[in-house]
Amino acid sequence: MHVARVRRVHKGKEYVSVLLRQSYREGGKVKHRTLASLTALPPAAVEALDRTLRGEVLVPAEGTGLRIVRSLPHGHVAAVLAMLRALGLPRLLSRRPSRQRDLAIALVVARILEPASKLATAGGLSATTLAAELGVEGATEDELYATLDWLRERQPGIERALVRRHLAPGAAALLDVTSTWMEGRCCPLARHGYSRDHRPDRPQVVFGLLTDVEGRPLAVEAFAGNTADPATLEAQLDKLRAAGLEEVILVGDRGMLTAARIERLRERGGIDWVSALRAPAIKALVRDGHLQLSLFDERDLVEIASPDFPGERLVVCRNPVLAAERTRKRDELLDATAADLARIATSVAAGRLVREAAIGLAVGRVRDRHRMAKHFVLEIGEGRFAFRRDEPAIAAEAALDGLYVIRTSVGPDRLATPEVVLAYKRLSAVERDFRVFKTSDLEVRPVHHWREDRVRAHLFLCLLAAYVRWHLERAWAPLLFRDEAPPERLDVVGPPERSASARAKEGTHRTPEGLPVQDFRGLLKALGTLVRSRVIVGGTTLELLTEPNPLQARALDLASVSPLAK
Repeated sequence: MHVARVRRVHKGKEYVSVLLRQSYREGGKVKHRTLASLTALPPAAVEALDRTLRGEVLVPAEGTGLRIVRSLPHGHVAAVLAMLRALGLPRLLSRRPSRQRDLAIALVVARILEPASKLATAGGLSATTLAAELGVEGATEDELYATLDWLRERQPGIERALVRRHLAPGAAALLDVTSTWMEGRCCPLARHGYSRDHRPDRPQVVFGLLTDVEGRPLAVEAFAGNTADPATLEAQLDKLRAAGLEEVILVGDRGMLTAARIERLRERGGIDWVSALRAPAIKALVRDGHLQLSLFDERDLVEIASPDFPGERLVVCRNPVLAAERTRKRDELLDATAADLARIATSVAAGRLVREAAIGLAVGRVRDRHRMAKHFVLEIGEGRFAFRRDEPAIAAEAALDGLYVIRTSVGPDRLATPEVVLAYKRLSAVERDFRVFKTSDLEVRPVHHWREDRVRAHLFLCLLAAYVRWHLERAWAPLLFRDEAPPERLDVVGPPERSASARAKEGTHRTPEGLPVQDFRGLLKALGTLVRSRVIVGGTTLELLTEPNPLQARALDLASVSPLAK
């Protein structure tokens, strides 16, 4: 039996009849028999009868009939776990199921959901359904540290599997390094060096990232904080060799692929590269006549050759947008330097600065502040100081604004001239990965571990989290502020074009379906409001899930999660 609602229109007015009907088969056909009319009953009574006939158990909500004894956030856990499992990460960690493997998965998921210390993570595992989903309730801080050590032992094998999965022989791999600061001085990796996070007061740790051309993180390696960028190259090459990739195209910036390192690549053989020239080398090309600036009067891309770089292709680009930005920045710094120097000249003229050494110290501070003293002619003496702009030097530098030269050993049969430029520009994908590592997404910094192996394990844990997050972000692209279908680049030198759909999302903050556009962490937070509740009805205990709203349902669907999955 079931409740049926029959609607009919008479003289422009709609009438609804509510009937109690029975369905049955006769002669292979489904027929319906009306048992009673329910039209006169109150709507609440009709609704109660309808739900009862559909199998629902109705109990009074007041008193002890219905109790919610626990509610835990679940939607974001389900989405991240579904992506992690779809990527086959559990099998990469260990072929055999174990509590250690489940704890490792919990660490990766927790790093994506709410990055925190191991102590805070241990206390927060049961704050969502994560612990129950993986069966790791009651995990202690010591267990998590032991799991970190377990992960560290498996890092080489897991990275080999990831490299083999995403890099084919002869494919391009992106390399870059960054640094972050550490707390404490006990770790052997903690050394004072160049701080890319503007924390020179803290010891640093340098780490390098290996990705495919799309920026998918595949391997990470830690180095002492005073390690120069070129010295990190060999470790990444060893990872490629360990994965069986003897032929590959390395794409790295000019700081990593120096002349000495490129010579080392030539000696090894099988490794091609794409990098860029430093400013002095570009000036030498112009000075020696190998690069004519007039070539860029009507075009922004040209390939040249130079005897200083035998066997290499040099692709010269001039970006007018970059040129305008560099001109603006230099003019601002020149004006700021001139203002500081003018104050020094005023002090000298007033007799407040007299000694030549004191005047020199004051000028040195200005030089360190803006790094523009090279464009000024300075006259310093006892009780006198004068300065003027070196206009020829400024003009010579301005002539190279927006100009950069990409060097490569890859022949034109493998990479056309525009493809060389695109290969180098793909390094921006690694820079984006570094932002994910360092910001609130994964919070790799500051590093609190004291042992070297724990620091390496911490970075590897963040790599695995970044790998899962990368795929989640791609799956959720229709709901995020990113271009899921960027148009083909017709101008490889200028900034990339955005698709019409991406511009529309950015302008309206709505998807074409009318859903609100999110950032990654905002979408995770929205999914976190989907909770799993433990409900006691009479003497029966039930597990119930919140019904997702349209945004949550779409996000779960994109991550291949059933909204009702437990």
